[in-house]
Amino acid sequence: MPVGSKPVLELLLKWLRRNGVQEVFITTGYLGHLIRTVCGDGRQWGLRIRYTEELEPLGTVGALRLLREELDETFLVINGDVLTDLNIAALADFHRRQETMLTIATASRTIQTDFGIIEEKGNRVVRFQEKPTLTHLVSMGVYCMEPDILSYIPDGVAFGFDNLMHAMLAAQESVSTFQHGGLWLDIGRVEDFQKVQEMAWDEQWPAAYETRVVA
Repeated sequence: MPVGSKPVLELLLKWLRRNGVQEVFITTGYLGHLIRTVCGDGRQWGLRIRYTEELEPLGTVGALRLLREELDETFLVINGDVLTDLNIAALADFHRRQETMLTIATASRTIQTDFGIIEEKGNRVVRFQEKPTLTHLVSMGVYCMEPDILSYIPDGVAFGFDNLMHAMLAAQESVSTFQHGGLWLDIGRVEDFQKVQEMAWDEQWPAAYETRVVA
């Protein structure tokens, strides 16, 4: 997807490099050859980029199994359509202090409902709200993980982040959240895509520190 004159993936990779990231894995499927053509080996951005290819769609996190020999230390997983000013070093430091296998970067989002909300008990209304505004903590599509998390991800089948969460919670595995109060846009949403077109995005991102990442 274009942001101004550049692909969103290029802006994402530049943000990672400004945060000190040097090593990136990009998982590809449909039209993966176009991504390889645009990004190459990453040297134009001071990165080392390698690729995996899904022969069949493997879902949000299923492709991590293709990297099981590479992911031998703390790593990040980032959706390819996220733009944010999140400080990666702060997320990684927080994650290590939590001593959990997974930390989810989160943002607060307010949702305006179009309906009157009814709460009932025993078929009797106990509360009514007319088109309330609800605030939720949502996943930013940025995750800090430990290699042991791969034991929850099966080989060769589609496996989404929702499946991973259900599996970890069922096993009573602790999952941490890191709340980000800054900028976050998911350009898969029409509103966010339109907003980012109005921004000089390349000038928004601060530098941080070195880590490893899976995009």
